[in-house]
Amino acid sequence: MNPYQSLPPRSFWRTAVAEPDPRDITGLWTPKFALGHDDVILTAGSCFARHIGRALLERGMNWRDAEPAPPGLTPAEREARHYGAFSFRTGNIYTAATLRQWLSWAFGESAPPQEVWQDEGRFFDPFRPAVEPEGYASPEDLAGARERTLTAIRGAVADADCLVFTLGLTEAWLDRVDGTVHPVCPGTVRGTFDAERHAFHNFTFAEVHRDLSAAVALARAVNPGLRVLLTVSPVPLTATATGGHALTATTYSKSVLRAVAGQLAQELDHVDYFPSYEIVTGAPFKAGFFEPNLRTVTPEGVDFVMGRFFDALSQAPRPQERRPSADRPTTPTSGEDFWCDDAVLDYYNSH
Repeated sequence: MNPYQSLPPRSFWRTAVAEPDPRDITGLWTPKFALGHDDVILTAGSCFARHIGRALLERGMNWRDAEPAPPGLTPAEREARHYGAFSFRTGNIYTAATLRQWLSWAFGESAPPQEVWQDEGRFFDPFRPAVEPEGYASPEDLAGARERTLTAIRGAVADADCLVFTLGLTEAWLDRVDGTVHPVCPGTVRGTFDAERHAFHNFTFAEVHRDLSAAVALARAVNPGLRVLLTVSPVPLTATATGGHALTATTYSKSVLRAVAGQLAQELDHVDYFPSYEIVTGAPFKAGFFEPNLRTVTPEGVDFVMGRFFDALSQAPRPQERRPSADRPTTPTSGEDFWCDDAVLDYYNSH
């Protein structure tokens, strides 16, 4: 007798992966904690994360849009100005360091820099350059808009039951002057690239683990009951600044993010990991959930991922007691790449 003889079929590659029809593969996720229809859920992260909030709403879950669009905007205007994509109007948050940075600003651990980018008489936020595509009329308007986002983060995190965060990249651009992390390389979406000031950095496992742990701790310092569900975006890098091949750079980035997410889920009872990355990119699915560009996830792929998500949640044990809470008060112009700031990098591909 040995330990393998008592394992269930899902523990073996042949019976769990090779033999079933790929669409019949189940048991990929056993939720660590339940999420009910009354639980306030926040979403943030890379461009793939925008699908999660919409799917939660469609299933009747309590997804919180903490920074809703002002009245009078058309659907196209709301989309162009990035309302309703995530729970906060931060734009895409690709790295753990950027999530930590936003939470640090929101909860007063640090203050955002005063730098403003100007272009043809309009003003742009260096830390969410795509969120207001026409820019602001003045630096004061920009600062006011950012403060509204920070206020939304403070209120929503303090009130939420779960934050779903989708990790996207390990590659980032740092500011040598003030140490801040840019969401995308300056000079691509907006701004001007300065080789003396803007430094490329590819985060290591230890650095991602440090930043993600600190971000979770910041959030739970104001909301000790907050649970965190991590995912990793299956969307590959549009381009890599490492000088290496885009395929190997993508593999490094996703491997580090997946490993950190798994490590934190092992270390912390209030952190779990949902395998959206594996569901889309796994061998049995043979890239069938990608568009021909092998980057954009198809609507069918998104539906399949979210179906597995809700199927698993429906079988999760319900908690005996729920914590009390107070009353809860020129990039692509359409398609998934509209939401991905780094998609603009393909413009610079001259081949």
